[in-house]
Amino acid sequence: MKRGEFTLIDSIAALFAAVPHNGFEPIGDDCTVLDVGNDEVLVISTDMLVEDVHFLRSASSAEEVGHKSLMVNLSDVAAMGALPVATLLSIALPHDAQGEWVDGFMRSYADASRSYGVALVGGDTTAAKDKIAINVVAIGRMQRKNVKRRSAARVGDVVCVTGMLGISSKGLVDIMFGDLETEAAKAHRLAQARVDEGQWLGMRSEVHAMMDISDGVASDIRHIMAQSRVGAELDISLIPTDFDLRYALSGGEDYELLLTVEESSVEALIEDFSARFGAKLTPIGRIIEGNALRWVERGAPIELDLQGFRHF
Repeated sequence: MKRGEFTLIDSIAALFAAVPHNGFEPIGDDCTVLDVGNDEVLVISTDMLVEDVHFLRSASSAEEVGHKSLMVNLSDVAAMGALPVATLLSIALPHDAQGEWVDGFMRSYADASRSYGVALVGGDTTAAKDKIAINVVAIGRMQRKNVKRRSAARVGDVVCVTGMLGISSKGLVDIMFGDLETEAAKAHRLAQARVDEGQWLGMRSEVHAMMDISDGVASDIRHIMAQSRVGAELDISLIPTDFDLRYALSGGEDYELLLTVEESSVEALIEDFSARFGAKLTPIGRIIEGNALRWVERGAPIELDLQGFRHF
């Protein structure tokens, strides 16, 4: 019988529950955390991109895939509030990608790494039968007191998101229909991690829980709910998007930040965020007691069955 992604992850975590963690935090956040002394920690994450699942060679250049491979991993580091410092890259290449394609991929990966001051410190290369597979391990460094976890949401917190949602998901649909040059399609192929925003929010004590939006708000808010043992109420009239709500709530790969903020401080945080980044930090709901996700529209309860992107 097939299992959902969350069920699979839970079963893997259970298998390792009794194994010593050797100083690492257990599964549950965008990154694991390792104390390295002097009140500093390393945060470490890994993510995989597979051809025809996360990118199409017919619709994305090697350079675009190289850029995206780094960005989606730096996004996990940003979601913890950390400064990215290094990556490890492993890549499986079929014969027809072992020449010009991988050269373009690596040039772009190197350019993006230089722009963020992120070193490449290891990895692996191997042959593949017919599809490209890419795995990146991203490492960040930060003060322990600034770590943002999914488990830190509190009842009464305001749920906020950075930026605009849904453009990447809409872009994927455009690409699937052959519309490769729309702004949404370009945004999908050239993901941007909110690295500076994540570090800045990490230093704000009024920000409690935080993660990146990789599978859609309808899915990702449930991670915060589960880890924090709370419920959430989201107002669809507040969702910042230029597209159909399905793209904004159920589509993946926005790589914006989803966070919960102390209610008494949210207005000041929004103003400070706008002044610092010239961008929007939008309140879209609140954390409530219980374990349910409730949808409302301008405060009125509505029925909405949205689950977000599912890997299985």
